[in-house]
Amino acid sequence: MAQTKRAVVLFQLGGPDSLESVEPFLYNLFCDPDIIDLPLAFLFRKPLARFISSRRAPIAQKLYAAIGGRSPILEQTTMQARALRAALKAEGHDMPVEIAMRYWHPRAESVIRKLLDLGIEEVVLLPLYPHYSKTTTGSSMNEWTALAKRMHAEHIRTTLVESYYDHPLFIRALVERVREAIARVPEEDRNRIHLLFSAHGTPMKLVRDGDPYSHHIRRTYERVVEEGAFGLPHHLCFQSKVGPQKWLKPSLVEAVEELAEQHVSHVVVNPIAFVTDHIETLSEISIEARDEAKKLGIGYFEMTAPLLTGETFIGCLCDLVVNARA
Repeated sequence: MAQTKRAVVLFQLGGPDSLESVEPFLYNLFCDPDIIDLPLAFLFRKPLARFISSRRAPIAQKLYAAIGGRSPILEQTTMQARALRAALKAEGHDMPVEIAMRYWHPRAESVIRKLLDLGIEEVVLLPLYPHYSKTTTGSSMNEWTALAKRMHAEHIRTTLVESYYDHPLFIRALVERVREAIARVPEEDRNRIHLLFSAHGTPMKLVRDGDPYSHHIRRTYERVVEEGAFGLPHHLCFQSKVGPQKWLKPSLVEAVEELAEQHVSHVVVNPIAFVTDHIETLSEISIEARDEAKKLGIGYFEMTAPLLTGETFIGCLCDLVVNARA
């Protein structure tokens, strides 16, 4: 009996690969109906996306210029895909691992075309978003479903890993990164550390509409603190607010200001919603928040390393794939 031809597709956000691609990347982002979700938005979504992206592009280009002129996300996700394929092969599951970015290349359409060419019969869709939101995993899945129908690829059986915010290996991988960051602080100063767990925020409207993301984030935070038993003060905050709507609080900036008022001298930030580097970590935390902390008198401000291809995290992804068989 012939063996089923299987594959894994990693869902990820994507990011501009040059300063010139910042504006079209933002345009793709703001064209997403799961991002701009307003009554009758289909009537004006593209003009609105064009307007917003043209206004935000110059600011975003300066931020990307400060971190090397491009997003590191494709390079790092490619490393994760290779590590996952090797881990699966070591477990006796030899299958291709592809990458489908939501707003920049490689896009889902090219990935589906490749799966069709390979004769793939079954695919595990594995988001590199550990916490489910309609704006991330939901959006990627909506695009995949629509493209599969249009490209006559509906015969490929799909299994979606919706979330893994409390998977034991994911929690352990985060704990390891926190312990590594603590170990970098001189031993005599470690009792001064305040752990700040930060996640990408969402509008409160999304929370009220039943999106589980904020609950998933809080559970990850609680599990990491519980398993890590760090014996240090800690707080959860949110970042990346855009627009006039009310978002999840406290914000990263508010949290840093509050810690400064409490005369905290050592802060370690743990971005628990990201598994690679993003503009949100490399710029918003490592540059903007760090500069603000320094101005406010916080002498030590560091961020934990991303999970990337750490053995424990790749082990988590491997376990998710193996146990997601349809």
